[in-house]
Amino acid sequence: MTLPVIAIILSAALLHALWNAIVKTAADRTTTLGLVAFGHVVPGAAMAAVLPLPSAESFPFILGSTVVHFGYYYMLGRAYQHGDLSVVYPIARGIVPALVAIWAMAFAGETLPLQAWAGIAVIAIGIQLSSWKALRSGVGRPALAFAVGTGVCISIYSVVDGIGVRLSENTLSYWAWGALLHVFIAGFVALRRRRTLAALPGRTWALGIAGGLVSMIAYGLVLYAKNFAPLGAVSALRETSVIFAALIGFVFLKEGNWMRRLGSAVLMAVGVALIGTGI
Repeated sequence: MTLPVIAIILSAALLHALWNAIVKTAADRTTTLGLVAFGHVVPGAAMAAVLPLPSAESFPFILGSTVVHFGYYYMLGRAYQHGDLSVVYPIARGIVPALVAIWAMAFAGETLPLQAWAGIAVIAIGIQLSSWKALRSGVGRPALAFAVGTGVCISIYSVVDGIGVRLSENTLSYWAWGALLHVFIAGFVALRRRRTLAALPGRTWALGIAGGLVSMIAYGLVLYAKNFAPLGAVSALRETSVIFAALIGFVFLKEGNWMRRLGSAVLMAVGVALIGTGI
């Protein structure tokens, strides 16, 4: 895997951790997730209006991804209602790389070399180490269930979008339509929380929509990378977002221990190096 592709995925990881921190610190996470979804819609609509359509073969994948994203937003919002960012995030993201590699092997015919699997394993260990004390002290069943559900949803849409974007013949168009169809997610939340939305301060609107823009950019970077690297490897590198989330949780939310975070970061760096030099 080339250094530019690795840099793109790591940049997406940082952006992903940032918008998750925005959601975690929001007073009403469900409404904020709706605003995050809406933050995809406006730029997605603008792009879709000027770009050519993606190939017809890719549209079922765009629709499927939208449905799975609906479940992802629901699971994520509920997970953050029951657990800290530095506990929920590692569980949700920690199971994703192996699942994506398995789904990609089953449905996309991708196989990874042993060194890449070793890198995935090292990253998974680093993810869990990042919040080991919190995990060891116990995770409530609701938080655990919703975090695992979030991870399963992530693994499914990661593979669906990985196959879809390769069929689309135009990564930007696929990205635009995937973002535009977030209108269904945003619309559902708006209907459910219309009274809450009317009373929200402008700052909350701005934070939510800004989180959506950050989320959209992050996923666009990942979609681009999926054209050039195996889906399992892309997913594993993207999950280094956990260490960024852990650092955000420690510095700004006062969660956790910096020495453990540093050890986790070192492990993840080793995992990145194993994947980067093994593919």
